[in-house]
Amino acid sequence: MTATIMTLIFSVVMLMFMAFPAMKIVEWLNNKKELSHKIQNSLTIVLTIVLSLMIGLFLETSF
Repeated sequence: MTATIMTLIFSVVMLMFMAFPAMKIVEWLNNKKELSHKIQNSLTIVLTIVLSLMIGLFLETSF
């Protein structure tokens, strides 16, 4: 239970910092294949959350 809470706390803190890498990934994908503006926005939000959870899991396991 505490591991889950710690992972979520670390993930929330990392949300702001993971927005830039998510935007760069979506920009790279858009260069490879033309994406609509709506899909770009959705993909940016989803990637930001996924990257934040991944960093949160990494930080939680290192403590």
